[in-house]
Amino acid sequence: MTEGPAGQGVHLPAGRWFVALYTLTAFANAALLFSVEPMFAKLALPLLGGTPSVWNTALVFFQAALLLGYAYAHATSRWLRPGQQAAVHAVLLAMSCLALPIRLHAGGGPPVGAAAIGWLVLVFTVSIGLPFAVLASGAPLLQRWFASSTHERAANPYFLYAASNAGSLCALLSYPFLIEPWFSLVTQRAVWSAGYVLVMALVAACVWYGLRARTGEAHAQPSRPEESAEPITARDRARWVLYAAVPSSLLMGVTTYITTDVASVPLLWVVPLSLYLLSFIFTFATRPPVRHEHAVRAESYALIGAALLLFWTVALPGLVHVVFHFGVLFLVAMVCHGELSRRRPPARGLTEFFLWISVGGLVGGVFNALLAPVLFTEVVEYPLALAIAGFLRPLIVEADPEAASDTDSTPRRERLLDIVFPLAVLLVLTASAIGADIAGADRFITGITVVVATVILHGSTSRPVRFGLALGAVFVADGLRPKAVGYHKELHAERSFFGVYRVRDNADGSFRHLMHGTTLHGSQSRAFKSKLDPLTYYHRDGPIGDLFAYEGPEGALHALVPAGIAPSRRVALVGLGTGTLACYGRTGEVWTFYEIDPVVQSIASDPRFFTYMRDCPPVKRVVLGDARLTLRRAPDAAYDVMVLDAFSSDAIPVHLLTREAFAQYFRVLSPRGVLAVHISNRHLDLEPVVAAIAEESRLFARVRADTRISSRQIAAGQSGAVWVLLARDSASLGGAAASRRWLVLQPSGDVWTDDFSNVLRALR
Repeated sequence: MTEGPAGQGVHLPAGRWFVALYTLTAFANAALLFSVEPMFAKLALPLLGGTPSVWNTALVFFQAALLLGYAYAHATSRWLRPGQQAAVHAVLLAMSCLALPIRLHAGGGPPVGAAAIGWLVLVFTVSIGLPFAVLASGAPLLQRWFASSTHERAANPYFLYAASNAGSLCALLSYPFLIEPWFSLVTQRAVWSAGYVLVMALVAACVWYGLRARTGEAHAQPSRPEESAEPITARDRARWVLYAAVPSSLLMGVTTYITTDVASVPLLWVVPLSLYLLSFIFTFATRPPVRHEHAVRAESYALIGAALLLFWTVALPGLVHVVFHFGVLFLVAMVCHGELSRRRPPARGLTEFFLWISVGGLVGGVFNALLAPVLFTEVVEYPLALAIAGFLRPLIVEADPEAASDTDSTPRRERLLDIVFPLAVLLVLTASAIGADIAGADRFITGITVVVATVILHGSTSRPVRFGLALGAVFVADGLRPKAVGYHKELHAERSFFGVYRVRDNADGSFRHLMHGTTLHGSQSRAFKSKLDPLTYYHRDGPIGDLFAYEGPEGALHALVPAGIAPSRRVALVGLGTGTLACYGRTGEVWTFYEIDPVVQSIASDPRFFTYMRDCPPVKRVVLGDARLTLRRAPDAAYDVMVLDAFSSDAIPVHLLTREAFAQYFRVLSPRGVLAVHISNRHLDLEPVVAAIAEESRLFARVRADTRISSRQIAAGQSGAVWVLLARDSASLGGAAASRRWLVLQPSGDVWTDDFSNVLRALR
């Protein structure tokens, strides 16, 4: 209680409780906002084949909803008094409760192909659009209400932005390590809905306390520093958008780059997003823990390292690879968000500032998720964001943000070097690629190239324009390399919602390969006499050769037909690839491929690229769509053999390895049917996952790890692979039940379900 000039009691929020209430509300509001992102994306993931593009599309929706929330906060702050604004917000909060408890409104299922993007955005909009937008407006509204209060810290409410980002970070990190491993999606949705009601109560308390304090503003308004009257310019807004767009684009680019080969799971979604938010916390803190100039210096080394690793397509060992690229994202975000913090306006421009930051985030997201798949046949958004980050790197960090800007007084010599240095990088890298191919001295030439290119790139950091162009030259040289170097002849490149596909011939033209991302998805011999021989993971001496063999060495499944499968087998295959497995079929058999991506069907069916689908004996049917959805239309006991071989680059979609998925597989398998599961993976140990389901479902299971491949086999186009065979009884497994090459699957691990999966435990 404070005395006003007239001696009246005026309630002024001068104590710590007022700050604590607003800080707690900002923290809880943001935690609720960001915990729903991985949870709802995980709900939608099975509907679209588990592709990394689901998360990118989800991020675009979240960024658009965030922009809508910020626009609402900015508009009502301009047109309404705080009391009126609070009343409108209370009505919206009440209306948003109609969406509780939150659930996925998927309608009749997704369309096939690129139309899935629009469908997914619509699903998110209908399901959680209003609650998410209302929560998104919470951060700027709370800061605006605090700024209009009579508290002594009202002139600088940006500490609430740090509290908001801290809540977001805690929620994101909690999801893969605490929430996902311990709670089902049903429980998560129920707790989130209850938390939404709690946040409503906290917001109401902030409104009530703030309005009560403002009743005395006319009599007692404490003095506060005068805010600068300098107007916000179009140049300011453009900078805000650009500095926000680059980290947003890089966030999606890095996430896609990593999840393509590991798995599209919440763990690998939230770690980069958490680093992205942590950069906001650090840069907008009252006392930043990392000095801006230190982040700027470290960023230059990170950008150089990332550029050269991407050029040489080098994967660092183990988790070092993941940590390095996540570190690059963090440093770029620290620099860009540090520039935003240094250029932020006084409190009066707070809502507009956050509005333009949100616009920048959406611009970066739309470019990666919606435009890049249409504009480019390969993933260029990650290197492009790195190059633009080089342009945005400030020269010298001084008190005045404008001090580091380029001016028209730059000497002509410096402008000339801005062109010379990038050209030197381009020539060195292109020449080294050609020289390595001709001389065959790959390691020596690569080492010299790395040293020379690093020196030139480091010498370019003195000027942002030069540095950005030099980084761009690295990626231009990478784009020219397939044309200049005879490592592979690239026949076709195409990109879809589900990834990037390339059809290539090897150096001597003896084999043709299909690449999805960084992983080989099938090959065919170019020699006429062996063009129908199954290669790579499907060769006749490997595990899948055992399954389909009628004759062969000891250990092959001789008893497969006598075990009860008719001579004319009915075979289902989840995942098409090049159609290699069709050549295990016989005339008169019908083999059905379940493939999610029309682009894969187009490539496999084009005889200019591969001829398995045209020339192999059985009748071949292709059913487009996610197998979990399209298999519902198959009758019971429709197939004798099913092969599960669905990969997105090197990652198998998680929803195809759940209890419900296996129940569906065995529903469509005959009583003596066999399920073959391809579980090869560089990053995940999937054997315990399949073993746990086999034990729970009382299935007989055998595993064969055919990973020791000789140089002779490699020259013949064969690849190592790990396959698991499952059946309802041991007799159905034929020779595998007794073969020494097929080992008993040891029960271990968690049973994954559509409602629960613990990918963290499966990481190698």
